[in-house]
Amino acid sequence: MPQPIRIKDHEKDARLVRGRVVFGAIAVVTLIGVLIARLYFLQVIQYEYHSTLSESNRVHVQPIPPTRGLIFDRNGVVVADNRPSFSLSMTRERSGDWQKVLDVIVEVLQLTPEDRAIFEKRMRQGRRPFEPVPIMFELTEEQIALIAVNQFRLPGVEVVAQLVRHYPQGPHFAHSVGYMGRINEKELKTLDPVNYSGTHHIGKTGIERFYEAELHGQVGYEEVETNARGRVLRVLKRTDPIPGKDIVLSLDIKLQEAAEAALGGRRGAVVALDPNTGEVLAMVSQPSFDPNLFVTGISFKAYAELRDSIDRPLFNRVLRGLYPPGSTIKPAVAIAGLDAGVVTASSRVYDPGYYQLPNYDHKYRNWNRTGDGYVDLETAIMRSNDTYFYDLAHKLGIDRLSSYMNKFGLGQKVSLDMFEESPGLMPSREWKRATRRQAWFPGETLILGIGQGYMQATPLQLAQATALVASKGKWYRPHLAKTIEGQKPVDPDPMPDIILRNPSDWQKVNIGMQQVMHGARGTARKAALGAQYRIAGKSGTAQVVAIKQGEKYDRSKVQERHRDHALFVGFAPAENPKIVVSVMVENGESGSGVAAPVVRQIMDAWLLDEHGQLKPEYASPITAEATAREE
Repeated sequence: MPQPIRIKDHEKDARLVRGRVVFGAIAVVTLIGVLIARLYFLQVIQYEYHSTLSESNRVHVQPIPPTRGLIFDRNGVVVADNRPSFSLSMTRERSGDWQKVLDVIVEVLQLTPEDRAIFEKRMRQGRRPFEPVPIMFELTEEQIALIAVNQFRLPGVEVVAQLVRHYPQGPHFAHSVGYMGRINEKELKTLDPVNYSGTHHIGKTGIERFYEAELHGQVGYEEVETNARGRVLRVLKRTDPIPGKDIVLSLDIKLQEAAEAALGGRRGAVVALDPNTGEVLAMVSQPSFDPNLFVTGISFKAYAELRDSIDRPLFNRVLRGLYPPGSTIKPAVAIAGLDAGVVTASSRVYDPGYYQLPNYDHKYRNWNRTGDGYVDLETAIMRSNDTYFYDLAHKLGIDRLSSYMNKFGLGQKVSLDMFEESPGLMPSREWKRATRRQAWFPGETLILGIGQGYMQATPLQLAQATALVASKGKWYRPHLAKTIEGQKPVDPDPMPDIILRNPSDWQKVNIGMQQVMHGARGTARKAALGAQYRIAGKSGTAQVVAIKQGEKYDRSKVQERHRDHALFVGFAPAENPKIVVSVMVENGESGSGVAAPVVRQIMDAWLLDEHGQLKPEYASPITAEATAREE
């Protein structure tokens, strides 16, 4: 059956169209209103916020690291300066996938996987947001050109010109001046984040570390305009940084070289002091190393070679080397005995070649097995007679002996500006009870009297103890900095001078030390032959391995590195001391035969002019008393 035909309702269709038009118009007006409201909100209500945000995207504040202060020796020779260098830096936030960017750098510059690992390690270290991280230093002109050509592939990477620390004297001052290195995460947490913004290196050892605050300076800033890719378009405002302070050291490069030459390539340490000021004139630890290797990052292989070397070039023997001082402390022990009143200069002890405590069978041997007969204080120092000092130590007792040795700086840090220094060890009754849980035995006091046993000292401490004998008890802390920006360093914790009940006791010990060098039976008289000035000295031997009771030291049966260390301390001119020298030669065996000639060469280098004549300011007449004692 056919369907009925519908008649079109034009009126209904017209109403539907009009409704849709009205709805569409309302929707459009509403959306336009929302858009206008949003624009009003953004551009009027939040105008200041968005204008500031936009300006921050366009204008950046960049830190300007200060120029690090220079370091000179006492004669104005530069020992640490700043050298211009081109480095490659990367800003992680502007590099996108920075791992792929590192791959491109390695590809473009044809570097090794080891270099890639170093770059990644540097990028992962703690840093501040949007701070460029130097990943490669000392770029060549060819490498700079390759980076420029491939710049479109390296977002966030740029070549930056900067000043890098340089040590023109190489290994000469490595253990005193120290070196700089990259700031690690631990250091980053302790540094001032404002003052060290833009700084990537910090002093790690030596003077570089101790005077870091003075050498670093104050950071500066500049406001720069950048484009969308972070490229700097122009500088809007600049606040210049304050450069670090220059430091003049008391070290003398000529004396330093003379000391190194005197050691002759042997492992050891040398310290030369001015006893009247505490200035360190020379400080040598051999073997040494080139500090420039550490500034921009040492390779794993190069560091492993230094770290694993049997000769330990990284070890500062002057400040951290602990050795039994041996007979070098006998002058200080003699001062203690005289001041305590247990002996006088004329007191005599009979030496049959050994010493025995009352009611004990054990024999404490003198180095001269046949003995020296009756010896007084002067002869005991001249001959380095162990029996005399065994007896003296027994009379003093451990409590007084330890107390006096502390006054001479043993068992404590003595320097003013050498943070790496070890305090050494001056044992006492309390120390042994606390560390060994044992009582103190009389025999231990005896061997302390000749610088053996538990006692340990650094070459610097031995130099200071000798300087106190030379200056008659006047305490000046050894220091490396002569002036800082023209100002002398101040000792915040001065040590008290050693005041004796009878000041003439200093001269009695001084004469005994002169006899070591100039006496007919002096143990080091060969080292003083032909000297144009009087030398006061004392030799010492530090045992590396113990020798059994009754046995004699036989070098042929001992490995080279197990042989005794050779030590010698001295000052000159003896009547008016201007230089104190402490020498330690590892496994050198003989203090008088090996270390004493080293001391003599160093003293000659300081006291004699270029013609080999004694400088007028150091000349002093040889006393008739001293001459008579030699005859």
